[in-house]
Amino acid sequence: MGRRADKLITGPEHLLSRRAPSPTVVATVEALDDAGRGVVHIGGRRVQVEGALLGESVVCRPRRGRRQAHQADLVEVLEAAKARVEPVCPHFGACGGCRLQHMPGDAQLALKQEGLLRAFFEHGGLRPGSLARPLIGPLTGYRRRARLGVKYVPGKGGALVGFREKYGAKLAELDACAILDPRIGKDIANIRRMIDKLGIRHRVPQLEVSMGDAGTALVLRHLEPLSESDREELVAFVRERDWQLHLQPGGPDSVQPLWPADPAPLTYKLPEFDLDLAFLPMDFIQVNAAVNKLLVSAAVHHLDLRADSRVLDLYCGIGNFTLAVARRAAEVTGVEGSAALVSRALGNARRNRVENVSFECADLDRFDGGWDWWRQQWDRLLLDPPRSGAGEVLSALGENLPLRIVYVSCNPESLARDAELLVHQKGYRLSHAGVIDMFPHTAHCEAMAVFDRPGGE
Repeated sequence: MGRRADKLITGPEHLLSRRAPSPTVVATVEALDDAGRGVVHIGGRRVQVEGALLGESVVCRPRRGRRQAHQADLVEVLEAAKARVEPVCPHFGACGGCRLQHMPGDAQLALKQEGLLRAFFEHGGLRPGSLARPLIGPLTGYRRRARLGVKYVPGKGGALVGFREKYGAKLAELDACAILDPRIGKDIANIRRMIDKLGIRHRVPQLEVSMGDAGTALVLRHLEPLSESDREELVAFVRERDWQLHLQPGGPDSVQPLWPADPAPLTYKLPEFDLDLAFLPMDFIQVNAAVNKLLVSAAVHHLDLRADSRVLDLYCGIGNFTLAVARRAAEVTGVEGSAALVSRALGNARRNRVENVSFECADLDRFDGGWDWWRQQWDRLLLDPPRSGAGEVLSALGENLPLRIVYVSCNPESLARDAELLVHQKGYRLSHAGVIDMFPHTAHCEAMAVFDRPGGE
């Protein structure tokens, strides 16, 4: 058993239940589930205890209610595992933004890899031919894109800005965030004070932050018009920091810049491919810049491109993979469902003088076999679908199957389901797979898988 630990409280008692709290129980953690929660047995029931590590002796409080009958809150660690580490953020335990800071980085990676392999095996008994080393980056200050909640709460001293509490729907009281890029993460307290000064502070529900390599942008969602004094307050705040500020009075299409009036696009570089990609604050980009560079490099490597390779890149976004692939292939077509992102991808091709690439706008969740680009012969397929996966498209693969498929996924379950389809229905071999640690300190796992057509090159 590990060393003795000081008392560890992971959630205030008033958040556990509105009813009288249930009695505490002493238990030993027997396993970890896919989300990194400790598993104990209480009264013959398998119960999850968030924040507990394998082998630890803990005091926990079972939750009341049918929906939470298999969960318990960690009250105290009696005997800590040797692997337990000090959380990097003082708000850990109250903030629900990340939940594995008590676990070493290598243990987090092992947890995610085990979950990926389990998902493959549970879908058709699949096992990858080989495992890739996880793609990893910094453990702190890595997040360059986030949607932060905002709530004016006079009883807590004013505006709250950040993520939800670990044990409820309310916002955690944060002054800083160790996971966000420091340009924003270290300025949370000042952002809170700025919102406190607004006349419509009670009508600001969220703040989106987005950072390029050198630029920072805020998008302020507001439910009432801003007064002139509010505008002046906001402009003074961002001018001092050389940030952009955009206002969102309605849906995503309503976003307009406040300062500067005509801001330059945010950008990030992929030096290996001599690319400089531009994007707008509300565009989807990979949140972890360091891991994204490794991911693009790995995807291009696994495509095993030739000088005459023709590549189809589905769910291409702003061209993150497409343009890098175009540097190594003969011809690439990127397909994306958002017309705005297709426009951005075309602009990035022109910006980087990439001429052997084209882009199409198509809803890939509603397959239309009449698309001209679909009927062409592609020897490589790259895809990076949303959490729901790419089942609709992959089911429609016909006789002209690509020789190799590289699948980047943000959801191991949908990846494993689509892998089962490719292997058992389309005849592919799951050659290679590995974990992408895009979100350290969370149980969120991203992955890459490589599929080969037997009898191909």
